[in-house]
Amino acid sequence: MDTIYDGLIQYLMLIALLTFHEFGHAWTAWKCGDDTARLQGRVSLNPIVHMDLIGTVIMPLMMIFLPYGVSRFLIGGAKPVPVNPYNLRYPNRDDVLVTLAGPGMNFLLAIIILSTARVLSLLHLGQMNELLGTMAHLSLMLCFFNLLLPIPPLDGSQVVRALVGMSYEQYHKLAQFGFIPVILVWQIPQVQAFICGVTDNTYLFMLRMFF
Repeated sequence: MDTIYDGLIQYLMLIALLTFHEFGHAWTAWKCGDDTARLQGRVSLNPIVHMDLIGTVIMPLMMIFLPYGVSRFLIGGAKPVPVNPYNLRYPNRDDVLVTLAGPGMNFLLAIIILSTARVLSLLHLGQMNELLGTMAHLSLMLCFFNLLLPIPPLDGSQVVRALVGMSYEQYHKLAQFGFIPVILVWQIPQVQAFICGVTDNTYLFMLRMFF
């Protein structure tokens, strides 16, 4: 029962972190000249406008209730932010900036959350620090999960697309399979060990800096 309770708490954290992640994409695209996301109401911190039935609701909740034979990592995603690269002022540069804005937002949030925990500790109000630590770790996991797995539709694949000069049309053909290949690749122990290792080491480094 405690496992389910902890999973539901992390699920609420995930929704908040995904909201900021997608807001980062949408806001950066708007500032770089493309107002497609803004016109669709995506430059917003309202979770509802970013939620996707499969990626934000079904998949994460399945992970909470799945048996231990399957990875219990709380995987999930939000509705992709629409970006028209032809509206960007400097398409090659701005496309990468928009892509990195989501993971960058999660990295920044981890710093802000741990800073808050440090201030609360100094004020002897650290009762929430365990939850804040969990949220900061999950934010870093979202950052590196998106960046270090270059599989469409994850952000890392967009960076690779820009680096190799793949056309947007070809990329969208690869991305049409959604999260199915992501879930399959995540079941490889070496992949989990790599992403979790980078996340844990970064988290520990931040803890040493703040505490």
